[in-house]
Amino acid sequence: MSTPDQPSMPQQPNPNQQPVAPQAPSYNAAPPAYGNVPPSYNAAPAYNAAPSYGGPAYAGQMQNEKTNTLAIVSLVLAFVVSLGAIICGHIALSQIKKTGERGHGLALAGVIIGYVGFFAGLAYIIFVIAVFIGAASMGYSTY
Repeated sequence: MSTPDQPSMPQQPNPNQQPVAPQAPSYNAAPPAYGNVPPSYNAAPAYNAAPSYGGPAYAGQMQNEKTNTLAIVSLVLAFVVSLGAIICGHIALSQIKKTGERGHGLALAGVIIGYVGFFAGLAYIIFVIAVFIGAASMGYSTY
């Protein structure tokens, strides 16, 4: 044995001893219970079996979810009758919140486009009325 003042000499291998082959880790063995055995850094991790894929992940969800009809109607009406799009869109948003149906984006787009169209039409009507009032106040006569 060496003392702290003396450097230790490396041990020479015993020529009579046969080398021991390392054991391969068993992948089928159950992992030890948590906390009972310290982790082994030389062993390969145990993997679970790969999940089986029977089809798309959303296939089960698509069967029972449908798109709210008023959301579609709201988006279509947004390009024709803005007030109808606003009303149908708000009703559709309320129904979607209660039932969990799809179509929230459609209803929201219908409401936004409906409001833009409604206020653009309102501004146009105000502009036309202002032009007629301005023309009438000029005092033109047909005589």
